[in-house]
Amino acid sequence: MKQNNTKILAIIPARGGSKGIPKKNIRLMAGKPLIAYSIEAGLKSKYIDRVVVSTENREIAEIAKKYGAEVIERPGKLAKDDTPSPPVYKHAVKFLEKNKDYKPDIIVVLQPPTPLRKVEDIDNCIKKLIKEKCDSVITLKKVEHPPHWMVKLDKKGRIHKYFELDEIKRRQDVTGVYMPNGAVFVTWYDILMTHNSMRGPDTRAIIMPQEKSIDIDTELDFLIAERLIEKEKNENKK
Repeated sequence: MKQNNTKILAIIPARGGSKGIPKKNIRLMAGKPLIAYSIEAGLKSKYIDRVVVSTENREIAEIAKKYGAEVIERPGKLAKDDTPSPPVYKHAVKFLEKNKDYKPDIIVVLQPPTPLRKVEDIDNCIKKLIKEKCDSVITLKKVEHPPHWMVKLDKKGRIHKYFELDEIKRRQDVTGVYMPNGAVFVTWYDILMTHNSMRGPDTRAIIMPQEKSIDIDTELDFLIAERLIEKEKNENKK
């Protein structure tokens, strides 16, 4: 599938200033720093030839190197709470072009808060991008609850519909509704650089199951993900 001269870069963005869970990216999960799961998955890929971690944090950088990733020092201005993601990816790509004489054809983004994604999920996205010649491929999960059920409250606490959609009574009546799970983003160099996004006009999807789609934002997310990883480890020992 991959041409011998196709360069595929994996970027793992990991800043130090996590608010919800302090030091989330390097917190131990089932015996390993959270970021290690993304690094190891990237290194196991049949197609990725370079895995880099973009960070402004020295402790994250040291751990990333320990697990086999290259580190690109991210400027502080690209590590703020409100920093959008594309400039971070473009900085990493431009750094490699300028300092390492390396220009990727394809860019893969692996976010640390989704540790349950497997190397097969990554490789399936890359294969789909190349085979279908689309602009981008991202991973999605099926929405558990219909968006029709969402409501908002006014200043008096009264309930109003959030979306003006036809009412759906049962969850099983919702079909074909998905949302990004944050696990894998794949696109071409030109799409990132010209559209300033990991999603081009023709973006397609790989659907992942709920149990691999946990995106860690809270302590509860962390606990659930850790238990699932430990469960898998125990099953593999049998």
